[in-house]
Amino acid sequence: MAAAEPTLRHVLDGIDPKLRAILLPFALRHPRRFWSYGKLMRGYERARKARKACRDQGLTVPPFLILSITSRCNLRCAGCYARASGILETRGPDHLPLGRWRAIIKEACELGVYGFIVAGGEPFMHPGLLELCAEFDDRVFLIVTNGTAITEEHYTRLRKISNVCIVVSIEGGQDVTDARRGAGVYGKALAAIRRLGRMGVISGISATVTRDNFRHWMDPANVDDLVAHGVMLGVFIEYIPTAAPSAFEGRDDASLMLTPEERSDFRRTMLSYRDRKPIYIVHSPGDEELFGGCVSAGRGFAHITPSGDLTPCPVSDVATHNLAASSLREGLASRLFEEIRERSDVLETGDTPCALFTHQKELDEIARTVGAYRTGPERRKITS
Repeated sequence: MAAAEPTLRHVLDGIDPKLRAILLPFALRHPRRFWSYGKLMRGYERARKARKACRDQGLTVPPFLILSITSRCNLRCAGCYARASGILETRGPDHLPLGRWRAIIKEACELGVYGFIVAGGEPFMHPGLLELCAEFDDRVFLIVTNGTAITEEHYTRLRKISNVCIVVSIEGGQDVTDARRGAGVYGKALAAIRRLGRMGVISGISATVTRDNFRHWMDPANVDDLVAHGVMLGVFIEYIPTAAPSAFEGRDDASLMLTPEERSDFRRTMLSYRDRKPIYIVHSPGDEELFGGCVSAGRGFAHITPSGDLTPCPVSDVATHNLAASSLREGLASRLFEEIRERSDVLETGDTPCALFTHQKELDEIARTVGAYRTGPERRKITS
């Protein structure tokens, strides 16, 4: 007997109640797209069972992988994490070929990874990006983009894909966005957000929260305006100082971080949005409290550089495995990841937005012990 066609209720069962409340109106507006989400829910269940099986074997597999799929970018944003960590190089590091990315994603799916956060560089500068996402149509891909490199061909392709969410990076209003990302970027990013909304593509925004823009995001009218244009996801990541000298308006990195009092006020606002507004809110580091600290090193996610280095997170530049030659399973089972996960002191953020930044000395100690290397063009062992 053929399997029964899933009903809307069946598709939505088991989803976070807040996310379900957001998706239901979308489903009613775009039923043709939504029916394919039954496959995504079945993929979610398969991934959950696969992670449990790995856990029973002693392997920690994260539900998400962050793929910095390219080092190419058409912008030069101040305070760029990718540039500070060596991901963006003007002379261009070696890149994994598309076939290797496909093999990595395939293995990740088999191990139980459900979501892939595709970053860069600028992901839409990578040829074959959307075709790669479409191949794994029972998994979710969140593509984080500056919104200025999406071509007509991309928009045409996005009309046919239902497992992709486009997350457009903006800093706030026009002044603060253009100050960091370049003149005219805000207008192009906003145009992309509006067009995605009209097309019925699930979309979101990502903002790096600093002392310059946190009050913008605490004004509910600014969030309501984005919701009106179809934005369903808001990712707010508090600014993490980089190890390199800051190019952010020529200012000291630390001066951009929220104070403890500002962080507390911002957290309360994010929680109120989560309760009251039709937008799914992700706030880092606030949400990490629910998981007992930092979720890097496989606890919640891991990161792969354009050249294949497996690092604990995008802002850390230490690795022991390169996936051009190693399997993902081997990398996730590395002593580097195990040591970080087992050190509760290293997972505490303290009064900063990033645990590994706060505990750089301890992280370097772990890296030396396990024989890790610095990623980037030099790729040198950590000895001091």
